[in-house]
Amino acid sequence: MQIDPKTLTGTWSYPTEIRFGPGRIAELADACAAAGMKAPLLVTDPGLKDLPMVQEALAALRKAGLRAAMFADVQPNPLAANVADGLAAYRQGGHDGIVAFGGGSAIDAGKAVALMAGQSRPLGDFEDIGDNWRRANAEGIAPTVAVPTTAGTGSEVGRASVIADVAGGRKRIIFHPRMMPRIVIADPALTLGLPSGLTAATGMDALTHCLEAFFAPSFHPIADGVALGGIRLVWDWLPRACADGTDLAARAHMMVAASMGAAAFQKGLGAVHSVSHAVGALYATHHGLTNAIVLPYVLAHNADMLGDKTRTLAQMLGLAKPGFDSFLKAVLKLRKTVKIPNSLSKIGVDVARAETIGALAFDDPTRTGNPKPVTAEELKAIFLAAVRGTL
Repeated sequence: MQIDPKTLTGTWSYPTEIRFGPGRIAELADACAAAGMKAPLLVTDPGLKDLPMVQEALAALRKAGLRAAMFADVQPNPLAANVADGLAAYRQGGHDGIVAFGGGSAIDAGKAVALMAGQSRPLGDFEDIGDNWRRANAEGIAPTVAVPTTAGTGSEVGRASVIADVAGGRKRIIFHPRMMPRIVIADPALTLGLPSGLTAATGMDALTHCLEAFFAPSFHPIADGVALGGIRLVWDWLPRACADGTDLAARAHMMVAASMGAAAFQKGLGAVHSVSHAVGALYATHHGLTNAIVLPYVLAHNADMLGDKTRTLAQMLGLAKPGFDSFLKAVLKLRKTVKIPNSLSKIGVDVARAETIGALAFDDPTRTGNPKPVTAEELKAIFLAAVRGTL
């Protein structure tokens, strides 16, 4: 199927304003001004900071008369210390907004800095538990413009950040409704040339978000519809994006799928994320890749609760025998096609901390969105199966 990338453009306001299409990075300065910024702090990561796309964006902001600076000390699994350092740079530079530029880690860190810009309480006080978010001074939260450079986390349309707590040995989800970026510049041209392995890992992350949202037991038909659309896009376009890093149509559809996954998971996530957050906190693994490996093992655990929904998915995807077994086989086939390993052991994870993983996964707030109640011991068993590669 041939698609003219020039037709892949639009301006959307669900769940926030999204300026989508190739070349729309040229609107970054205008987006900052529209969000009320005169002195933005561009938050990115060390791997991006010297690349032309970031340097050109910084120069464009300055050329437009904005007093822009950069902060790039963000680790792949961002730490509370990275947020603290970014906040110090924000305050010292007299900034009034954030440009969160990069993958999920940079965008999560940028949103967390924006949250903390007007707070007197520590970051951990806004963990997504109960109504902790009401503790925040909402008026003090700085505006954010998000510029994603990968297609996976969907953090550009999310109201939360995942921040690693080294002292506590786990990841915390920091949440406030006003952490949602005011404007997103979603330019798929920024993802051209992304390595195949990273394309696969981030793309499977988007698929996991859509699947866990669709399977979550709460009632949210709008999110269900968005999730189904995202699943369809990943199925059709991820193999193409992995096979050809210059396929702009594939990149565009995957960028949409990533945003759809994050919009959908307002409904909830599940045990894939519970386990993945724990593994990432202890082993510093790539979040999307960890999700991609763990996904089939959680599907297998939840099998007896997914019947009707997996039949719907199998029918949508045109599988020969609609049902759980055919859907699981199709997920495994997709995972193999895009060269995702079948076990956590292949990315350096061992069984030594299985008890801790089970306990951390059980304490993770995403666990409550799993369609089947799950214990710490069951989460440990899922983790062990994923380490050993039984699927």
